[in-house]
Amino acid sequence: MFRPFFGWASPAGPQARLSILIFHRVLPERDPLFPDEMHARRFDAVCGWLATWFNVLPLDRAVELLKQGNLPSRAACITFDDGYADNHHIARPILQRHGLNATFFIATGFLDGGRMWNDTIIETARRSPLPLLNLSNLGLGCHPLGSIAQRQAAIAALIAQIKYQPFAERVAITEQLAHQAQVQAPNDLMMTSFEVKAMRQAGMVIGAHTVSHPILARLSDAQARDEIASSKRCLEQLLGERVGLFAYPNGKPGEDYSPANVEVVRALGFDAAVSTKWGTTTNDDDLFQIRRFTPWDQSRLRFGARLLSNLRAAQG
Repeated sequence: MFRPFFGWASPAGPQARLSILIFHRVLPERDPLFPDEMHARRFDAVCGWLATWFNVLPLDRAVELLKQGNLPSRAACITFDDGYADNHHIARPILQRHGLNATFFIATGFLDGGRMWNDTIIETARRSPLPLLNLSNLGLGCHPLGSIAQRQAAIAALIAQIKYQPFAERVAITEQLAHQAQVQAPNDLMMTSFEVKAMRQAGMVIGAHTVSHPILARLSDAQARDEIASSKRCLEQLLGERVGLFAYPNGKPGEDYSPANVEVVRALGFDAAVSTKWGTTTNDDDLFQIRRFTPWDQSRLRFGARLLSNLRAAQG
């Protein structure tokens, strides 16, 4: 029922609008701590809807067609940020079963056994045997862990307190946090170099996402440039080919990345970069600040309606 409406809201040619969906993880099963997080059964349904409603394109091809004014109607792309191992083990087979392509933006510093700081917090709150996590000595307060709701609240509070600290401090404090909580955090959450290569060999597109996933706007110009350039160089050496796409960590314009960061991405020879600003993109927009959006709704009707609303809002 949605297909004609998407065709009307997203025509072919110069008036085309590119819808890009963002994902991060696809878990094997529903997670009690994060019941709204994407899991295999739900992602399989979403892929079925997208394959029916849209012309799903590889992002690099979509950017090329957008520049030319030749996008097909109902053009869409699927993207994943960060480089989680479940992207390879769970998301990729589902995408392939539906005949879909996706672009995976990799934070290269976490390959081969690394772990993102926020996952240290999440897994600490999930796994700690303590009824109360007293982090007063770290300036992070006390957090009861007696129920799922309390563990969820602890995760949200700790991430909010730590998120905008410098990278080295984030890593150090989260490791201390895990130690005090009597938790050995897992080291298999992110992809290995072999898995990234396997994704590319399977036809998926690989893009850069910095080395350590910092808030670029809070770094010096030199630090930001090194984060962006090093991730590009690492992936190009790994894959043996040019990497032309970039995703800003967190991705909010002005808050998470600056105009100067955009110019660095442009100067380093990328073809395009994606943000997390909601909306769709036309060939009149800055291809180094491409918008992305993902409906969070569970049902087919609401998911499709929100995607359509996103397209229509962009026209207003």
